[in-house]
Amino acid sequence: MSHANLAERRGDKIRAKLNHPVLDTDGHVQEFDLAIADYLKQVAGPDVVKRFEDMWFKPAPEGVRRTLWNVPSGPNTKDRAMAMLPKLRAERQEECGIDFAVIYSTRGLGMGYIQDAEVRTAVCRAVNIMNSEKFADFSAHMTPAALIPVQTPEEGIAELEFAVGELGMKAIMVNGDVRTANPKIAELAPDLAKHTRWTHSLTIDAPFDYDPFWAKCVEMKVGPACHSSDRGGGGMRSSASNYVFNHLGGFAAGSEFFCRSLFMGGVPSRFPGLNFAFLEGGVSWAVQLYNDICEHWEKRNIDALLENLDPEKLDEDLMVELFTKYGDENLTPERIRGYRPSNSHNNYDRGTIDEFAACGIVEEKDIKGLFTGNFFFGCESDDRMVATAFDPKLNSFGATLKAFWGSDIGHWDVTDASLALSDAYGLLEGGLLNEDNFEDFMFTNGVKYHAGMNPDFFTGTVLEDQAAKVLGQAAAA
Repeated sequence: MSHANLAERRGDKIRAKLNHPVLDTDGHVQEFDLAIADYLKQVAGPDVVKRFEDMWFKPAPEGVRRTLWNVPSGPNTKDRAMAMLPKLRAERQEECGIDFAVIYSTRGLGMGYIQDAEVRTAVCRAVNIMNSEKFADFSAHMTPAALIPVQTPEEGIAELEFAVGELGMKAIMVNGDVRTANPKIAELAPDLAKHTRWTHSLTIDAPFDYDPFWAKCVEMKVGPACHSSDRGGGGMRSSASNYVFNHLGGFAAGSEFFCRSLFMGGVPSRFPGLNFAFLEGGVSWAVQLYNDICEHWEKRNIDALLENLDPEKLDEDLMVELFTKYGDENLTPERIRGYRPSNSHNNYDRGTIDEFAACGIVEEKDIKGLFTGNFFFGCESDDRMVATAFDPKLNSFGATLKAFWGSDIGHWDVTDASLALSDAYGLLEGGLLNEDNFEDFMFTNGVKYHAGMNPDFFTGTVLEDQAAKVLGQAAAA
């Protein structure tokens, strides 16, 4: 594309064509590691700094290649600086066509998984103090999200009270899963435990009750957002040599796990006022999950189970008759009667067979409200599958999902920050979204996610009046 054409595709040129603001729900700061250590020393002292640096900067094991060339460079050096310097970001946001941005940590994507609890909680606090200070002078145009560690609900609550309650941060980021050493191996062979990984959700089969944490989020008016990725730790995205192989679908897989566990664990039913966001993974996985839940409920709700799959209702006389007619001499009536395969036995507590019990579903159409009411899905500019969220023909009960735009400025996949909005505008130009869809994607859904929980989220920002209008319309509807 020529320089002239690039100039016309710049974000501010695209923004001028729109009759609504542009809300970036997922920009990124590239934290300066040395500065993190400075703040960590203030929070926890030099010993914790040493332990953090020993684990955070240790060389890769022999034969393992660390991720290479993962931040803007070369002709996009200014983009890298923009991700590191809030003052420069504030200066360039107009050029990028962005009215307001919610800024998430980059280094913090992995900090919630640090196994040393003292280091984990201290470094999250240090990053929160650092980012709240660095972005304080630019609150009219951007706000940083706090890192909230959730290896236990108690540490999550403690950091909520500090970052949101004391620092005044308005958005939060959590991990959508917990990764620890395998507890059985840790018990039997402690020296080997560090080489294992046990992943559990924050709801289904979790060793802790996270409801107090969700309740604290509601109390403090913040919706948990995740950037979780299914990478590393011996899973299916653990290549030692190929980053792209690991990255493909990684955020979608991590988000799907978090979303699936929240829904099946009944969190939307118990906390109907709590919004969740799943960032960087797109929305097509959520379209599949939503429709899959509907299909599973049709066949495996408690009434369907008892009617169609109860082993006690097997007609043994008919089975004997059919096996006698169509089987061989080895399949005698004696062998057929009382036989139950391993996937159709009756040696369990019948009080536990309703696997949708926690979900709060009375009839199938309830799934639509539970899934679409409080789940929001972050999509990047070049994601054509955004269209699946807005197409009611694809989704059971004519549902549409709340997709919103995240620029991802600051990460390697944005090769020119000034063109990020242009890529998203291509969804409208190409007919994949209509104008109403595009406004929801670029503005309205982001407002509903944040201000739907905290009506004052945009107070004092450049979006104060427009956000209030969205909330008023939503209340009237």
